[in-house]
Amino acid sequence: MDAVGSDQTSRRVHLRTGVSLAYIEQGNRSGSSVLLLHAWGESLGSFDPLMPQLTGSPHLVAVDQRGHGLADKPTDGYDLDSLAADVEAFMDAVELRSVVLVGSSSGGYVAQQLVLRAPDRVEGLVLVGSPRSLRGQHPLAAELQRLTDPVDPGWVREFLALFPLCHEVPQWYLDDRVRDATLMPADVWRASFAGLTTSPAPTDIGRITVPTLIIWGDRDGLLTRQDQDALALRIGGSTLVVYEGVGHLVLWEQPGRVAADISAFIRALAANGHPGSLHR
Repeated sequence: MDAVGSDQTSRRVHLRTGVSLAYIEQGNRSGSSVLLLHAWGESLGSFDPLMPQLTGSPHLVAVDQRGHGLADKPTDGYDLDSLAADVEAFMDAVELRSVVLVGSSSGGYVAQQLVLRAPDRVEGLVLVGSPRSLRGQHPLAAELQRLTDPVDPGWVREFLALFPLCHEVPQWYLDDRVRDATLMPADVWRASFAGLTTSPAPTDIGRITVPTLIIWGDRDGLLTRQDQDALALRIGGSTLVVYEGVGHLVLWEQPGRVAADISAFIRALAANGHPGSLHR
Protein backbone atom coordinates (compact mmCIF):
# COMPACT_ATOMS: atom_id res chain seq x y z
CA MET A 1 0.00 0.00 0.00
CA ASP A 2 1.44 3.37 -1.01
CA ALA A 3 0.50 6.68 0.57
CA VAL A 4 -0.92 9.22 -1.85
CA GLY A 5 -1.89 11.96 0.57
CA SER A 6 -2.49 12.64 4.24
CA ASP A 7 -5.85 10.85 4.19
CA GLN A 8 -5.64 9.02 0.87
CA THR A 9 -4.14 5.61 0.09
CA SER A 10 -3.38 3.73 -3.12
CA ARG A 11 -4.30 0.06 -3.40
CA ARG A 12 -4.69 -2.74 -5.93
CA VAL A 13 -7.40 -5.39 -6.03
CA HIS A 14 -7.95 -8.50 -8.15
CA LEU A 15 -11.50 -9.01 -9.41
CA ARG A 16 -13.57 -12.07 -10.23
CA THR A 17 -13.74 -10.71 -13.82
CA GLY A 18 -10.06 -11.63 -14.18
CA VAL A 19 -8.35 -8.23 -13.98
CA SER A 20 -6.61 -6.27 -11.27
CA LEU A 21 -7.48 -2.60 -10.85
CA ALA A 22 -5.72 0.18 -8.98
CA TYR A 23 -7.73 2.55 -6.85
CA ILE A 24 -7.46 5.28 -4.27
CA GLU A 25 -9.65 5.68 -1.23
CA GLN A 26 -10.00 8.88 0.75
CA GLY A 27 -11.72 9.29 4.09
CA ASN A 28 -13.70 6.75 6.09
CA ARG A 29 -16.96 4.90 5.60
CA SER A 30 -18.96 6.63 8.29
CA GLY A 31 -21.02 8.51 5.69
CA SER A 32 -21.83 8.40 2.01
CA SER A 33 -19.56 6.63 -0.47
CA VAL A 34 -18.85 8.20 -3.87
CA LEU A 35 -17.28 6.12 -6.65
CA LEU A 36 -15.56 8.07 -9.44
CA LEU A 37 -15.18 6.66 -12.99
CA HIS A 38 -12.75 8.39 -15.34
CA ALA A 39 -13.00 8.98 -19.09
CA TRP A 40 -11.54 6.94 -21.94
CA GLY A 41 -7.79 7.45 -22.22
CA GLU A 42 -7.47 8.89 -18.71
CA SER A 43 -6.97 7.49 -15.20
CA LEU A 44 -8.15 8.02 -11.65
CA GLY A 45 -5.67 10.91 -11.52
CA SER A 46 -8.13 12.97 -13.57
CA PHE A 47 -10.07 13.46 -10.33
CA ASP A 48 -7.14 14.99 -8.42
CA PRO A 49 -8.51 18.57 -8.54
CA LEU A 50 -12.07 17.42 -7.78
CA MET A 51 -11.64 15.17 -4.76
CA PRO A 52 -10.33 17.77 -2.27
CA GLN A 53 -13.29 20.01 -3.07
CA LEU A 54 -16.07 17.46 -2.58
CA THR A 55 -17.99 18.01 0.65
CA GLY A 56 -20.75 16.08 2.33
CA SER A 57 -19.11 12.75 1.55
CA PRO A 58 -16.19 11.71 3.76
CA HIS A 59 -15.60 8.56 1.70
CA LEU A 60 -14.35 8.88 -1.89
CA VAL A 61 -13.10 6.10 -4.16
CA ALA A 62 -11.57 6.52 -7.63
CA VAL A 63 -10.58 3.51 -9.72
CA ASP A 64 -8.46 2.89 -12.82
CA GLN A 65 -10.70 1.02 -15.22
CA ARG A 66 -9.53 -1.94 -17.29
CA GLY A 67 -6.79 -0.93 -19.74
CA HIS A 68 -6.14 2.44 -18.09
CA GLY A 69 -3.70 3.89 -15.60
CA LEU A 70 -2.17 1.17 -13.43
CA ALA A 71 -4.93 -1.39 -14.11
CA ASP A 72 -4.31 -4.59 -16.06
CA LYS A 73 -4.36 -4.06 -19.81
CA PRO A 74 -5.75 -7.13 -21.58
CA THR A 75 -6.67 -6.87 -25.25
CA ASP A 76 -10.30 -7.86 -24.66
CA GLY A 77 -13.21 -7.15 -22.35
CA TYR A 78 -13.90 -3.57 -23.41
CA ASP A 79 -17.55 -3.81 -24.37
CA LEU A 80 -19.72 -1.63 -22.16
CA ASP A 81 -21.26 -4.45 -20.15
CA SER A 82 -17.85 -5.99 -19.38
CA LEU A 83 -16.59 -2.63 -18.15
CA ALA A 84 -19.67 -2.28 -15.95
CA ALA A 85 -19.15 -5.84 -14.70
CA ASP A 86 -15.64 -4.83 -13.64
CA VAL A 87 -17.06 -1.94 -11.62
CA GLU A 88 -19.67 -4.16 -9.97
CA ALA A 89 -16.99 -6.73 -9.13
CA PHE A 90 -14.78 -3.94 -7.80
CA MET A 91 -17.56 -2.79 -5.47
CA ASP A 92 -17.90 -6.33 -4.18
CA ALA A 93 -14.15 -6.72 -3.71
CA VAL A 94 -13.78 -3.53 -1.68
CA GLU A 95 -17.12 -4.03 0.11
CA LEU A 96 -19.04 -1.06 -1.25
CA ARG A 97 -22.67 -2.08 -0.90
CA SER A 98 -24.00 1.00 -2.69
CA VAL A 99 -22.59 4.30 -3.91
CA VAL A 100 -23.23 7.62 -5.49
CA LEU A 101 -21.72 7.00 -8.91
CA VAL A 102 -19.92 9.82 -10.75
CA GLY A 103 -18.79 9.32 -14.35
CA SER A 104 -16.77 11.73 -16.48
CA SER A 105 -17.33 11.51 -20.26
CA SER A 106 -17.26 7.80 -21.20
CA GLY A 107 -16.99 6.97 -17.50
CA GLY A 108 -20.58 8.17 -17.34
CA TYR A 109 -21.45 5.76 -20.15
CA VAL A 110 -20.08 2.89 -18.06
CA ALA A 111 -21.96 4.26 -15.06
CA GLN A 112 -25.26 4.15 -16.96
CA GLN A 113 -24.62 0.51 -17.83
CA LEU A 114 -23.86 -0.33 -14.21
CA VAL A 115 -27.23 1.10 -13.16
CA LEU A 116 -28.90 -1.32 -15.59
CA ARG A 117 -26.87 -4.24 -14.20
CA ALA A 118 -27.31 -3.42 -10.53
CA PRO A 119 -29.81 -0.61 -9.88
CA ASP A 120 -29.92 -1.38 -6.16
CA ARG A 121 -26.18 -0.65 -5.88
CA VAL A 122 -26.45 2.97 -7.08
CA GLU A 123 -28.02 5.60 -4.79
CA GLY A 124 -27.51 8.43 -7.24
CA LEU A 125 -25.88 9.06 -10.60
CA VAL A 126 -23.83 12.05 -11.78
CA LEU A 127 -22.97 12.26 -15.48
CA VAL A 128 -20.33 14.88 -16.36
CA GLY A 129 -20.05 15.52 -20.10
CA SER A 130 -21.31 12.00 -20.74
CA PRO A 131 -22.95 10.66 -23.92
CA ARG A 132 -26.35 9.17 -24.45
CA SER A 133 -24.90 6.93 -27.18
CA LEU A 134 -21.48 6.33 -28.74
CA ARG A 135 -22.69 3.61 -31.08
CA GLY A 136 -21.66 4.00 -34.71
CA GLN A 137 -18.72 4.75 -36.97
CA HIS A 138 -16.25 7.49 -36.14
CA PRO A 139 -13.35 8.86 -38.24
CA LEU A 140 -11.04 8.45 -35.25
CA ALA A 141 -11.09 4.68 -35.83
CA ALA A 142 -8.85 5.05 -38.89
CA GLU A 143 -6.39 7.17 -36.90
CA LEU A 144 -6.23 4.54 -34.17
CA GLN A 145 -5.41 1.85 -36.71
CA ARG A 146 -2.16 3.69 -37.42
CA LEU A 147 -1.22 3.99 -33.76
CA THR A 148 1.90 2.03 -32.70
CA ASP A 149 3.78 1.32 -29.48
CA PRO A 150 5.12 3.10 -27.62
CA VAL A 151 2.36 5.66 -27.91
CA ASP A 152 3.90 9.00 -28.82
CA PRO A 153 3.14 11.90 -26.40
CA GLY A 154 3.04 14.16 -29.47
CA TRP A 155 0.21 12.10 -30.93
CA VAL A 156 -1.63 12.34 -27.61
CA ARG A 157 -1.36 16.14 -27.57
CA GLU A 158 -2.70 16.29 -31.13
CA PHE A 159 -5.55 13.99 -30.10
CA LEU A 160 -6.42 16.17 -27.10
CA ALA A 161 -6.54 19.20 -29.41
CA LEU A 162 -9.74 17.67 -30.83
CA PHE A 163 -11.39 18.76 -27.56
CA PRO A 164 -10.69 22.51 -27.30
CA LEU A 165 -10.47 24.00 -23.83
CA CYS A 166 -12.50 27.12 -23.09
CA HIS A 167 -10.86 27.75 -19.70
CA GLU A 168 -7.28 27.57 -18.50
CA VAL A 169 -6.19 24.19 -17.15
CA PRO A 170 -2.99 23.77 -15.08
CA GLN A 171 -0.02 22.50 -17.08
CA TRP A 172 0.71 19.77 -14.54
CA TYR A 173 -2.80 18.41 -15.05
CA LEU A 174 -2.43 18.40 -18.85
CA ASP A 175 0.95 16.66 -18.55
CA ASP A 176 -0.58 14.02 -16.29
CA ARG A 177 -3.34 13.32 -18.80
CA VAL A 178 -0.77 12.93 -21.59
CA ARG A 179 1.06 10.47 -19.37
CA ASP A 180 -2.19 8.57 -18.78
CA ALA A 181 -2.65 8.15 -22.51
CA THR A 182 0.90 6.91 -23.11
CA LEU A 183 0.38 4.18 -20.51
CA MET A 184 -2.25 2.61 -22.77
CA PRO A 185 -0.84 0.24 -25.43
CA ALA A 186 -1.99 0.84 -29.00
CA ASP A 187 -4.01 -2.40 -28.98
CA VAL A 188 -5.88 -1.23 -25.89
CA TRP A 189 -6.64 2.14 -27.49
CA ARG A 190 -8.23 0.30 -30.41
CA ALA A 191 -10.02 -2.36 -28.37
CA SER A 192 -11.47 0.11 -25.87
CA PHE A 193 -12.65 2.46 -28.63
CA ALA A 194 -14.28 -0.44 -30.48
CA GLY A 195 -15.98 -1.59 -27.28
CA LEU A 196 -17.49 1.82 -26.61
CA THR A 197 -18.67 2.40 -30.18
CA THR A 198 -20.16 -1.04 -30.84
CA SER A 199 -22.03 -1.54 -27.55
CA PRO A 200 -25.74 -0.70 -27.37
CA ALA A 201 -26.46 2.55 -25.55
CA PRO A 202 -27.73 1.79 -22.03
CA THR A 203 -30.80 4.02 -22.38
CA ASP A 204 -31.71 2.15 -25.58
CA ILE A 205 -31.94 -1.20 -23.79
CA GLY A 206 -33.21 -0.37 -20.31
CA ARG A 207 -34.65 2.21 -17.92
CA ILE A 208 -32.59 4.26 -15.50
CA THR A 209 -34.69 5.55 -12.62
CA VAL A 210 -32.15 6.47 -9.92
CA PRO A 211 -31.81 10.19 -9.07
CA THR A 212 -29.51 11.63 -11.72
CA LEU A 213 -27.62 14.89 -12.22
CA ILE A 214 -26.42 15.58 -15.79
CA ILE A 215 -23.73 18.24 -16.26
CA TRP A 216 -22.87 19.47 -19.77
CA GLY A 217 -20.85 22.33 -21.27
CA ASP A 218 -22.63 24.28 -24.00
CA ARG A 219 -19.44 24.50 -26.09
CA ASP A 220 -19.07 20.74 -26.23
CA GLY A 221 -18.04 19.89 -29.78
CA LEU A 222 -18.68 16.18 -29.29
CA LEU A 223 -22.02 16.03 -27.50
CA THR A 224 -24.87 18.25 -28.68
CA ARG A 225 -27.62 19.83 -26.62
CA GLN A 226 -30.03 17.54 -28.47
CA ASP A 227 -27.99 14.56 -27.24
CA GLN A 228 -28.14 15.77 -23.64
CA ASP A 229 -31.84 16.61 -23.79
CA ALA A 230 -32.47 13.09 -25.10
CA LEU A 231 -30.37 11.62 -22.28
CA ALA A 232 -32.29 13.62 -19.67
CA LEU A 233 -35.60 12.58 -21.23
CA ARG A 234 -34.69 8.90 -21.03
CA ILE A 235 -33.63 9.07 -17.37
CA GLY A 236 -36.78 9.73 -15.40
CA GLY A 237 -36.52 12.55 -12.89
CA SER A 238 -33.04 13.61 -13.98
CA THR A 239 -31.80 17.21 -13.86
CA LEU A 240 -29.71 18.73 -16.65
CA VAL A 241 -27.35 21.55 -15.62
CA VAL A 242 -25.75 23.49 -18.48
CA TYR A 243 -22.38 25.17 -17.96
CA GLU A 244 -22.18 28.12 -20.32
CA GLY A 245 -18.85 28.69 -22.06
CA VAL A 246 -17.48 25.25 -21.15
CA GLY A 247 -16.30 22.57 -23.60
CA HIS A 248 -16.48 18.79 -23.57
CA LEU A 249 -13.82 18.35 -20.89
CA VAL A 250 -16.02 19.74 -18.14
CA LEU A 251 -14.10 18.08 -15.33
CA TRP A 252 -10.82 19.55 -16.57
CA GLU A 253 -12.14 23.07 -16.96
CA GLN A 254 -14.47 23.41 -13.98
CA PRO A 255 -13.51 20.98 -11.17
CA GLY A 256 -14.57 23.40 -8.43
CA ARG A 257 -18.02 23.99 -9.89
CA VAL A 258 -18.50 20.29 -10.60
CA ALA A 259 -17.50 19.49 -7.00
CA ALA A 260 -20.00 22.02 -5.66
CA ASP A 261 -22.81 20.60 -7.79
CA ILE A 262 -21.99 17.01 -6.81
CA SER A 263 -21.84 17.99 -3.13
CA ALA A 264 -25.23 19.67 -3.38
CA PHE A 265 -26.63 16.59 -5.14
CA ILE A 266 -25.36 14.35 -2.33
CA ARG A 267 -26.92 16.59 0.31
CA ALA A 268 -30.23 16.51 -1.55
CA LEU A 269 -30.15 12.71 -1.69
CA ALA A 270 -29.57 12.55 2.06
CA ALA A 271 -32.31 15.10 2.73
CA ASN A 272 -34.76 13.05 0.66
CA GLY A 273 -34.07 9.97 2.74
CA HIS A 274 -32.42 7.71 0.19
CA PRO A 275 -31.18 4.58 1.97
CA GLY A 276 -28.01 2.56 1.64
CA SER A 277 -24.60 4.19 1.64
CA LEU A 278 -26.05 7.61 2.46
CA HIS A 279 -27.43 6.42 5.81
CA ARG A 280 -25.15 3.82 7.35
